[in-house]
Amino acid sequence: MLQPKANVPLPTGYSIRELTKSEFSELWDRHATGIFDDDSQIFRPMGILNEAEKQKIVLLRENLGTPYQLRLGIFRGEQFAGWMIGEQESSDTFYMRNSAVLPSHRRKGLYTALMSHVVQTVTEKGFQKIYSRHSATNNDVIIPKLKAGFVISSLEVSDLFGVLVHLVYFPKEMRRRIQIYRVGDIKPDSEIRKLLDIEV
Repeated sequence: MLQPKANVPLPTGYSIRELTKSEFSELWDRHATGIFDDDSQIFRPMGILNEAEKQKIVLLRENLGTPYQLRLGIFRGEQFAGWMIGEQESSDTFYMRNSAVLPSHRRKGLYTALMSHVVQTVTEKGFQKIYSRHSATNNDVIIPKLKAGFVISSLEVSDLFGVLVHLVYFPKEMRRRIQIYRVGDIKPDSEIRKLLDIEV
């Protein structure tokens, strides 16, 4: 099974930087609509809520506390080229919520380098499961992730985005092997039998 390469090099002149919430929000507000809204039919549920309902959402969000978050920007010098934002979803799971490379910076290996950086960073934090959701036809993202060792874990029909494929990466090789066994692609070896208490 392929593993994400540690420290995949960026093209000359590019860097990945961690951003504050306000830094990320400003860049997101400027660029995200052009990336995601131009050719898609994304449903924005906040648009159908009244002010009281929106305030309840704010209060519910505050009840979640302060999970770990990671906001990264890709830059060529000072020129913004792309991003990734994600957050802790449980005690062992990190959700890569959203990432993109701006059109003029694509086909340079930036997404692969960014993905590698994220996997390495959150694995060092101790997360045991890293996952993301993508439009089922977004091969520009799905293929690099599969090559890096992510596996398909499910399909989702989302009222917001349509059909999404869930990809998951397990830093522990044994957990990845269990996933592959569950799909039926491998037979249980002695380790899997022991972990799942399968009698021979």
